[in-house]
Amino acid sequence: DEEETKLAWKEVLKKTEGSTALVLSRQNLPHLEKCRGTKEFSRGGYVISHKEKEAPRVVLMASGSEVSIAVKINLTLKVSGITSRVVSIPDREEFLRQEKKYIEEVLGPKNALRVVIEANTGQGWYQLLNDSYYTVFMKSFGKSALAQQLAECFGFTPEKIAQKIIKLCQGTVL
Repeated sequence: DEEETKLAWKEVLKKTEGSTALVLSRQNLPHLEKCRGTKEFSRGGYVISHKEKEAPRVVLMASGSEVSIAVKINLTLKVSGITSRVVSIPDREEFLRQEKKYIEEVLGPKNALRVVIEANTGQGWYQLLNDSYYTVFMKSFGKSALAQQLAECFGFTPEKIAQKIIKLCQGTVL
């Protein structure tokens, strides 16, 4: 998303030590709502969806281009009566350096189903999971096709992921 990319560049320019990498997508991504602000972004992770009136039953975590998938899933879950929130985590290491209170505030209640959507191996995300989780990671690489065909092939569509989450919340999937 354009907003997060701008904020990421600002964070890179502030760094005076260590190496930094910005991994950008070739995909045309939808423009998301304006980020909540530089303060939250600079903490490595923040709630991107509107605050819920009640505690979320599902917390959707993603970074980069997968955030737009999480936003679509969030809408589907709300229509299905499942409270959820989207958390963008552009810098997992920085997020994990935050005080425990902030991390817990962002990730929501300990009993929420935590879902990670990452078109990568998923390395490192385990640190943000709880006893109730579902992960959507890339398990193989090297296929060549149109982006939408690959998303279908790997199960990276908002519809497929939302269906699985709904079944998990209903207790119909073990």
